[in-house]
Parts: sequence; C-alpha cells; structure tokens
Amino acid sequence: MSAGGPSPELDPGLFRALRIERHDELLRVEIAHPTSPMNAVDDLLHREFAALFRGLRRETHARAVLLTGRGRAFSAGGDFAWFPELQDPERMEALRRDAKQMIWDLLDVELPIVAALNGPAVGLGASIALLCDVVFAADGATIADPHVRVGLVAGDGGAAIWPLALGPARAKQYLLTGDPLDAREAERIGLVNFVVPAEELDAKATAFARKLAAGAPLAVRYTKLAVNKLVKDALNVAFDASTALELVTFRSEDHAEALAAIREKRAPVFRGR
Repeated sequence: MSAGGPSPELDPGLFRALRIERHDELLRVEIAHPTSPMNAVDDLLHREFAALFRGLRRETHARAVLLTGRGRAFSAGGDFAWFPELQDPERMEALRRDAKQMIWDLLDVELPIVAALNGPAVGLGASIALLCDVVFAADGATIADPHVRVGLVAGDGGAAIWPLALGPARAKQYLLTGDPLDAREAERIGLVNFVVPAEELDAKATAFARKLAAGAPLAVRYTKLAVNKLVKDALNVAFDASTALELVTFRSEDHAEALAAIREKRAPVFRGR
C-alpha cells in the first residue's frame, strides 16, 4: 500500500476548507472552514468534501485516515445562507449529482477512516461521520440530523445510515424529530464507537487510526470493502428516493417558512405545502 505515491488530488494547496497533513502512513484531515467557526456546509465545503473522497479513492501511500474538525464543531450541517442559492433548478440538479457521487466515493475509499467528533456533527456532517469506519466522539460532542426542522427530507445518506446503525424505529425517533443525541447516548445505542474526554480525543483517535495503519493492508482494505457492500445496499434502497424528495421539499413553502422563522427568531408554522 505504501509503495505508491501520495495522490496529487490531495495536495493541501488545493483546499481552503480542509487541512490535509501527512504523518508517515497516516493522513490527517481537519475540517477547518475559513469563514465558519462551526464548519457549516456551503458550496466551498461541499465541493471540497467531494474532492477529498475522490482523491482518497486514489491514494496509494497512506494506510489510514483521521477525519476531524477544527474549532467548535466537526461540521454543523448546511449553511442556511447558502440554501436560497439552491432554489435554482439547474443548481439543485448539479448539487444532487455531486452529493450522490460524494457519498459513493466515500464508501469506495479503501483506506480505513476514523472520524473524531470534536463537537457537533449535524446533517451532512453526521452522515459523513457515520459513513466512516470507526467513530470517536469528545464527551461534549453531539450528533443530529435535523433536516425536518427546516422543512426538508433527511437526504445526504441519513435516511440509509441511521436505520442501518440503529434499526428503523430508533432511527425514525431521531430523523422525524431532528433531536440531537449527546455523545454518551450515541455510544450507548451504538451510533458511535468510543466517547473520550475532549482533551484526549485527538490522541485516542490517532492511536486507533495508527493501529489500523499497522494492520495487513490488503486484509484491512478488503474487509472494509466487504462490509461496505451492506452499507451500499442500504444506500441503493434509500439514497435516490430520499435525495429526490429532499429536493422537492427545498421548493416547499414549509422550507421557506423555516428559513424565515430562523431569520426572525421565532417558531415556524408549518402548513404541509
């Protein structure tokens, strides 16, 4: 695995919202949006996530990846200021295609990926974390998929990975309410693997990633690919439907009302249209 060279697509100079560092056979990626302390997903971060996973598919030097956030959050979900731009049908269709390819590329990354949640992982941030291979969380971190709270269907892979991890009933408890889970509850119900004190998160997650990097590369990669066949089956069933319905709700009055309520600091009044 280490006989090849680093992927040119992962040149740190190509990224503004992700910081990429190489430490021997460990590739460390920090979500560090230059204008969003909460690492909210806007056009920039969405494009760079897509470029990251595309590049990781071709990586031939590293043996494991650590994905974490810098600052207050892992990624706090969609940037509400970006959402109005997505009302254009052509832009929305391009986003749908890009989002699907990004998730499929993530699942096709052969290297094991350890996610380290330093703070909230929300919406797409939660989906990306849960589609990684092992998830560490700081004891103060939270995880949530609150699409419904802004009048949207839970797309981004959430409608597939939450039921796969928790079972349908428990998944719907959180997907239909958008309620967040604290790290301890997420660990208790099996949504994350480990919860550690915040000051120990980086060291613990890095140590685990290095443990995976020290394993037999072919055995680790191929075992991951075999397990991810199950995850892909779930995505094949749910992803296109949930994403298509999410795009429908992007044009709904309820979504517009949710954004207005956020701007006006009031409770939304949803009317089902």
